Amino acid sequence: MELERLLRSQGFGSRAESRALVWAGRVSVAGEICDDPLARFEPEGLVFSVDDVSWDYRKFAYLALNKPADYECSRRPLHHPSVYSLLPEPLLKRGVQAVGRLDQDATGLLLVTDDGSFIHKCTSPRKQIPKLYEVITRHVVDDEQISALLSGVQLHDDPQAVAAAACVRLNERCLQLTVTQGRYHLVKRMVAAAGNRVEALHRASIGGLTLPESLAAGQWMWLDAPELALLALNQRMDSSAE
Repeated sequence: MELERLLRSQGFGSRAESRALVWAGRVSVAGEICDDPLARFEPEGLVFSVDDVSWDYRKFAYLALNKPADYECSRRPLHHPSVYSLLPEPLLKRGVQAVGRLDQDATGLLLVTDDGSFIHKCTSPRKQIPKLYEVITRHVVDDEQISALLSGVQLHDDPQAVAAAACVRLNERCLQLTVTQGRYHLVKRMVAAAGNRVEALHRASIGGLTLPESLAAGQWMWLDAPELALLALNQRMDSSAE
């Protein structure tokens, strides 16, 4: 692949902008400055640098973001900063999107990608991927509320009761709640229907992928094949993620 096309595919602007980066001596490949925008490279496994920042070529970008509170999962936020402001410009130019959403006051694991097929598989109701939330409640959680969440609570917009896949009380005002659906304010509405109120909400895992303790709020990391396999999507991810 020509270097200018490769840079464009990785979010470094149009072909003209990518060509200008190369001519300016701002691009290195395998540690060597390359000033020929038409130089050809095999993209698979390629490591390149722009302005001394190293990047691996990836056909698709798969990210895990530790969403902080008071950020909106929108490109046009209304009241708080966008989660996309936490990502570098090349990823934004690639058109990455959040896989589902977390409320502005919720924290924790958020998947981000530019792979539309991946988004569809992650959000498909048929997949029923479990999502584990840590929930702080306003009132003491009693056995009756636990039972209601496990057996199913009635929501206003669903004729059928919605049940948690698992519910563990960690202390009198803290739950670990696992759901397999991805509806608007689902956890908050379920807890309210059980007779309590959510005060704080943190998504700790999706499928078998757990938010690393080392990933601070506001930070992001690449997801490679081993991490993607933990999502149990029953698909073979593109080898560029390996």
